[in-house]
Amino acid sequence: MKRMKTYVFRLLFLAVFAVLEALILLSVFRWFGEKAAWIEGILRLLSIMIILFIVRNSRHLSFDIMWILLISALPVPGTVAYLFLGADMIISRTFRNIIMTTEAAKKYYVQDEEVLKEAEDNAKDCRGQFRYISRSSGFPVYRNTGFDYYSLGDLGFPIMLEEMKKAEKFIFLEYFIIEEGQMWNSMLEILEEKAAQGVDVRVMYDDVGSMFTLSATYARKLEKKGVKCIPFNRINPILGVIMNHRDHRKILVIDGKTAFSGGINLADEYINVKTKYGHWKDNVIRVRGEAVWSFTVMFLTHWNALRKTDEDWLQFKAEALPGKADGYIAPFGETPLDTEITAQNIYMGILNQANDYCYIFTPYLIIDTEMINALILAAKHGADVRIVTPGIPDKKLVWNITRSYYRILIEGGVRIFEYTPGFVHSKVFVSDDQVAAVGTINLDYRSLYLHFENGTYLFGSESIPEIRDDVLGAITRSHEVTLKESKYRPMKEFLLGVLRLFAPML
Repeated sequence: MKRMKTYVFRLLFLAVFAVLEALILLSVFRWFGEKAAWIEGILRLLSIMIILFIVRNSRHLSFDIMWILLISALPVPGTVAYLFLGADMIISRTFRNIIMTTEAAKKYYVQDEEVLKEAEDNAKDCRGQFRYISRSSGFPVYRNTGFDYYSLGDLGFPIMLEEMKKAEKFIFLEYFIIEEGQMWNSMLEILEEKAAQGVDVRVMYDDVGSMFTLSATYARKLEKKGVKCIPFNRINPILGVIMNHRDHRKILVIDGKTAFSGGINLADEYINVKTKYGHWKDNVIRVRGEAVWSFTVMFLTHWNALRKTDEDWLQFKAEALPGKADGYIAPFGETPLDTEITAQNIYMGILNQANDYCYIFTPYLIIDTEMINALILAAKHGADVRIVTPGIPDKKLVWNITRSYYRILIEGGVRIFEYTPGFVHSKVFVSDDQVAAVGTINLDYRSLYLHFENGTYLFGSESIPEIRDDVLGAITRSHEVTLKESKYRPMKEFLLGVLRLFAPML
């Protein structure tokens, strides 16, 4: 009850400030309207300039069309809203610091040129993908010396606990959601014990993602237990109540030797201890060997942006143990603070190179025309393209928008399956038994354009068919959506079309 009161108070606090900001803006409008009518003319001119700027510089026009329509229909308030909501990116000290630490981190992402050439020679069809990940996105390609894929959070979580108990130097965690319960409490017990032993224990969680699961003072509680803790991009009630750019990453690094990622957050529904939306279908990936270093650098980039702690990050780099190479691996990050749409480009690359099949897990399907065309083109090239989405939604409105994309995809030859037992939270692409991407990145605007995300690109490993079999196993428990089922009445089609315009804000 006490925790619920804290959540309600926090929400009311933000709501009050949102109303106050709206009233202040309204007062400013009225003052300008009464004192200087020419201000409106300047804003209208500015609105035209902003629209031209968006059109000229847009990398994803399907997302930006929302602003173009809003500013065109309501030039003055639309322009102010655009400038106001964009202020998070310009004014935020957090974002400025992340840009600086991201630039500083580049010296730690060192590509072994021999490995890159070897990967290109062994994978002629994918050499362009390797070059893109390494050269344009800046994330090294490594020889894969060990990854394990767990098809459920229930299966991966015990392995996470086992590895945490082995920690001798450090444990780093970066997650979107943390919630007190069986899962997190069992992890926290280990973290407290390790911190008491002198292990460097750091926890970072997203302030919005965990707003309704943790109290506003939770970070201080962890600090008192010896666990260093940072809430990522704390909610600022005075400027930018709507803070779009969240840390959606899921990273656990132990001693620089082992890393975990995948779809799961640290709350009980992710391991099916608590059932909210039927069976929770998620995954965990464990990575060992040299590739762990990229996860370590990703974590340290965000940590040092918010709390400058480390001068030399190489102290956290473990000596890679020799192991049999089994294909190639490239952990990568996604950030809204640059012009590179890394995750979407990697997904598109997988689709463009698919010959036999491309299977996809995604909880949300809110995509632009470029991704729609890539999915349909892969199917027209003869690849068996299948997408598995939830059968039971966590957000009914978003689920309806997801379903609004079914018709055009099915007509183009893409097969859609809804997971009957519950909610699919996995984010997976797997193709031709050769290529896979496993991570935190949904097929929606937020993951592809607005959030900080991470993923793992895999090629040529003997374990990739396990990922394929995971998707096929889920499909046997799913309902295939027919073309007839994907068609709606004209009024519903219209309403969903309107909602799709504002999908980036949902």
